[in-house]
Amino acid sequence: MEAVALRAGLETEARRLGFTAFGIAAADAAPQAGNRLRQWIAEGHHGDMLWMADTVDRRASPRGLWPDVQSIIMLGTSYAPGLDPLRHADHPEVGAISVYALGSDYHDTIKKRLKALARWLVANAGGELKVFVDTAPVMEKPLAAAAGIGWQGKHSNLVSRSDGSWLLLGALMTTLAMPVDAPHADRCGSCTRCQAACPTNAFPAPYTVDARRCISYLTIEHKGPIPHEFRTAIGNRIYGCDDCLAVCPWNRFAKAARDLAFQPRAELTTAALVDLLALDDRAFREVFAGSPIKRIGRDRLVRNCLVAAGNSGTEALLPAVVALLEDADPAVAEAAAWAQAQLLRPQAGG
Repeated sequence: MEAVALRAGLETEARRLGFTAFGIAAADAAPQAGNRLRQWIAEGHHGDMLWMADTVDRRASPRGLWPDVQSIIMLGTSYAPGLDPLRHADHPEVGAISVYALGSDYHDTIKKRLKALARWLVANAGGELKVFVDTAPVMEKPLAAAAGIGWQGKHSNLVSRSDGSWLLLGALMTTLAMPVDAPHADRCGSCTRCQAACPTNAFPAPYTVDARRCISYLTIEHKGPIPHEFRTAIGNRIYGCDDCLAVCPWNRFAKAARDLAFQPRAELTTAALVDLLALDDRAFREVFAGSPIKRIGRDRLVRNCLVAAGNSGTEALLPAVVALLEDADPAVAEAAAWAQAQLLRPQAGG
């Protein structure tokens, strides 16, 4: 198949499979990404994510991961919310969950679609392929920008003119040399809304996130007790944080995603802290089967819910908090003691 026709056919198939964004970059299209990654790691901004440093040589360049790759097909799937992602800000008894985690696990959904697209490409053009969704050392965001899907905003995530800050990314690497797209220009301008919105001041500079201060990192990646200096700012966020994404002006162009795989589960759109605090390991696995939240495990989620409970000022949560003071997980027990002290503080003052 002729190259231009192949690209057109591939994009048509990608959109049929549910991808809302499509672009192609050469394997060497983001040459500065590796240097920026190394600097970010040297400054310790990766926190406990030691695999970032361990895989830096493979992560820094697509050819460091796969020497034979020629082209990278970048795909995006919109998960733009139909509900206000900040709607629980004034409801401290409810756990706020990041929009992307309210539905099915995007890793599974997007990987299936990528594999189907890969089969189409092999059938029509041959070549060798590899597919990646967030779990391998691939610099998806710089590559997506190089492929023209969007640009990395000052919050460091990808921004699209049509989908705002709500894109889940996947990559299909191939040994085929394919027509490439022009990189996308940065359209953040002088806007700093995402920087100002961050509850924990996790941006030491525009386009740079210090993961050690980021609520998404603290509630998902970080193991053990959450540092006390960030607990109050976490509020009722129990899995991730959407604040910097939600305030992006480009979101006004994004239509709510219709993809059934990313429709929010009713029980997660309004998740009561009192119910989540009562979860044992078995109940946690049942409630979060098929959800990306399952990967952090019961202990980490309950730890997060205890921080939220301590911030809630809701004395009705005290029995659920006290029941966890002797929890087998030390981080849970410590968070319970902290939450109890926080909830009793107003009584002591009154």
